[in-house]
Amino acid sequence: RRLFLSPSVPRSVAGPLPKRGLPWDRDSPANAQRQSRAAGSPEREASLEPGTWLEPCGSAQLQEIENLLSSDDQELIGDFSKPHLLPTVEGKDPGLKYISPGTLAAVLSGCYSSFIGSGVVVDCRYPYEYEGGHVKGAVNLPLQRDVEEFLLKRPIVPQHASKRVILIFHCEFSVERGPKMCKFLRDRDRSCHEYPRLHYPELYVLKGGYREFFLQFPGHCEPRDYRPMEHPAFREELCRFRGQSR
Repeated sequence: RRLFLSPSVPRSVAGPLPKRGLPWDRDSPANAQRQSRAAGSPEREASLEPGTWLEPCGSAQLQEIENLLSSDDQELIGDFSKPHLLPTVEGKDPGLKYISPGTLAAVLSGCYSSFIGSGVVVDCRYPYEYEGGHVKGAVNLPLQRDVEEFLLKRPIVPQHASKRVILIFHCEFSVERGPKMCKFLRDRDRSCHEYPRLHYPELYVLKGGYREFFLQFPGHCEPRDYRPMEHPAFREELCRFRGQSR
């Protein structure tokens, strides 16, 4: 099972936004009521009771995380309230925080469940790419209006104030679409608040994008496949989605 939010179905640009499904309480009565609602209806619950089903980290891994958080050279997240939780790596844009595929795999496996209350992997690729293979639990938000609708109109708030909400953006290679969408969300988030408050102060970009993650961790992908943006069978879709993205 997974820490991150999961859409009920893969979405397309023309379709309804994905539900904020809760994989950790999928069999609960409350979730049964949510599933009976019409597709596209907004869901607010985005919390996690850690330790109930996720694979626990070893004590050495937990100590390493604690050491990272207490380090004096850790930069603070966007609202300056605390250090970044995840270890970062150097990326193309120095204004963004990049994580490695291995770090995302560790998050998905539950190694950070003691610290994260809610999280979203934001897949900024076009729907035909997403449908051809994506990170388990990722939501497909290829357009700016999708990000505003899903993340800003009804912001995600964890049930426990001590837990974090983190967002991880990516596209095929995390060179253009993912980083741009990450910066777009931060700019919109800033405009909604008195500085330095934010709905989402902790944002990351997956270095190498879906392609690199799939090559290293295919078991964390569904379907277990990779469809490139410039796949010859989807040329018309590529032109259409590129036009909508401008």
